[in-house]
Amino acid sequence: MTHKIAILGASGYTGAELVRLIAQHPNLEIVALSAERKAGMTMAQVFPHLRHMTLPSLCKISEIDFSEVDLCFCALPHKTSQEVIRDLPKSLKIVDLSADFRLRDAAEYEKWYGNSHAALEQQGEAVYGLTEFYREDIRNARLVAGTGCNAATGQFVLRPLIAAGVIDLDNIILDLICAVSGAGRSLKENLLHAELSEGYNAYAVGGTHRHLGEFDQEFSKIAGRPVQVQFTPHLVPANRGILATTYVRGDAQEIYDALCAAYADEPFIEMLPFGEAPSTHHVRGSNFCHIGVTADRIAGRAIVIGALDNLTKGSSGQALQNANLMLGEPETQGLMMAPLFP
Repeated sequence: MTHKIAILGASGYTGAELVRLIAQHPNLEIVALSAERKAGMTMAQVFPHLRHMTLPSLCKISEIDFSEVDLCFCALPHKTSQEVIRDLPKSLKIVDLSADFRLRDAAEYEKWYGNSHAALEQQGEAVYGLTEFYREDIRNARLVAGTGCNAATGQFVLRPLIAAGVIDLDNIILDLICAVSGAGRSLKENLLHAELSEGYNAYAVGGTHRHLGEFDQEFSKIAGRPVQVQFTPHLVPANRGILATTYVRGDAQEIYDALCAAYADEPFIEMLPFGEAPSTHHVRGSNFCHIGVTADRIAGRAIVIGALDNLTKGSSGQALQNANLMLGEPETQGLMMAPLFP
């Protein structure tokens, strides 16, 4: 069976990544691609690396006949996405890649994003899209909210440890390094080559990063009490990749065993041998997440490191993984490509 797919916001990085991934899927057909400011252009004009593919031209959302669409990916900016999704047909399956439906509490959304939610009904029905932990809910969902790429990386490292009770919940430090594509494709002065290259900087220091809302929500739900991590994100002059270095208190071997048990049957989570650290080089362009555990020289402490590609496993690959479940396809369909190296 062929499922007809629309991608809204196809002119951004995550939209292009969705097109690249869906091209490998035997049972999905892209029938509509939207980009409001680039309507009328071809994908080859916007992304020359996709010129070998036969794709519909970009159009405005208002021009799409959604009665011909089985599932819609929304790769639109935050705030825009909720306003668009609110007015889409109620029968349409949707995977949203923005932040608009990740937080279940409307007050928490307003706290972290600075505006009231415009689609409260849809926010109430949205399922959080971290596939490995919400698989059955996603399978039966109409609307799935893709996680933040930083939030996904930190959760893959920490969720099983919180659930297993093998770490001190009041002493979690997470240093996360993200490549520049995580900031999107729009022009920003601080992302110009001359401003960014040969440098490495922390940002949103002191607990202001919006993905902290996801950490607070998910970690506290698992623990049954408030859990707040100390989190500092960093921007590096690389195109793709996230590396999350997490410092925790607990027995390193118990921590490693808990992660191995949690991910033993997961197709996209690879536990490295004890003491080995992952690299973003080894997951680039793939839907894999690599996790390593090392004992610290200080007894009773451990370092847990996770690596994934922010555009694939951290966003568009995760979105396709969710869509596969929603459409009754094998979860790994179109996603088992090897990482690109070097």
